[in-house]
Amino acid sequence: MTQLAQKSLEEGTISDADFAAIAGLVREWMGIDLQPHKRTMVASRLSKRLRATGYDTVNDYIDYMHSPQGRDEQTRFISAYTTNMTRFNREGHHFEQLANDVLPDLMAQARRGKRIRIWSAGCSSGEEPYGLAFHVLDACPEAASLDVKILASDIDPEILATAKRGVYPTSSINTLTNGQGAKYFEDFEGARDQKAVCQNARDLISFRRLNLHGDWPFKGKFDIIMCRNVAIYFDAPTQSRLWRRFGEQLCPDGLLFLGHSEGIGPEHAELFHTAGRGVFSIDTSRIGSRSADATLHMGN
Repeated sequence: MTQLAQKSLEEGTISDADFAAIAGLVREWMGIDLQPHKRTMVASRLSKRLRATGYDTVNDYIDYMHSPQGRDEQTRFISAYTTNMTRFNREGHHFEQLANDVLPDLMAQARRGKRIRIWSAGCSSGEEPYGLAFHVLDACPEAASLDVKILASDIDPEILATAKRGVYPTSSINTLTNGQGAKYFEDFEGARDQKAVCQNARDLISFRRLNLHGDWPFKGKFDIIMCRNVAIYFDAPTQSRLWRRFGEQLCPDGLLFLGHSEGIGPEHAELFHTAGRGVFSIDTSRIGSRSADATLHMGN
């Protein structure tokens, strides 16, 4: 890459054509809608990838990613343009509703042999699915021995590896309530400033790479779907398709949890009903019939 072109990208300058090409690829592969005010961010991240791969032009770089040799670079490109920002107990009212109004009944059903499935969609670095596991264990300490599973998915393999590792700064667990920090974390290799999630919480979670914009390679339905502060990066048509697909994946009494900046559009007003702050239930009579008894392919 020429020094002039590299310097231009590092300074946040990118041509209209190059921005359109990158934004189009991000939309195609991830459903993320990069608006013009993101030009500086796009240029900065593109600069790093061009420098790492040694390509001089955006078109050559894109051609490389579409080649068999560029599949690993596709993964790095996806990681470069995803946003990972989360924390334990983010939007704590959702966890309060789960702890007080939802999980006690679900765990009672689990004890009677019912299959319970929870999906953390866009799990980022793992705080959300682990937080879900902590609340499940608070309600049902023996949950791992029952048919209870949490699916944690994300498109970014790098952040998914961080989530699966389950190690966090000690300071980050301070927002946990009901003594969860003491109950569900243990010392990590003697490091005073880091804690690791305990095995009983890990046993409830399956981590999988999944693109919300693509195919969903599992069967069955969920009692709870959490997809918070993810769809805000999608355009309106992509969001609308996502709400419909989530509705199709919910059990009859299932709940969909969305972030505070997200909401169900008017086109789905008759399908979803408000069940809390950013929480929605569905009218199953308006969802196409699918087997509620199908098995979710989540692995071990």
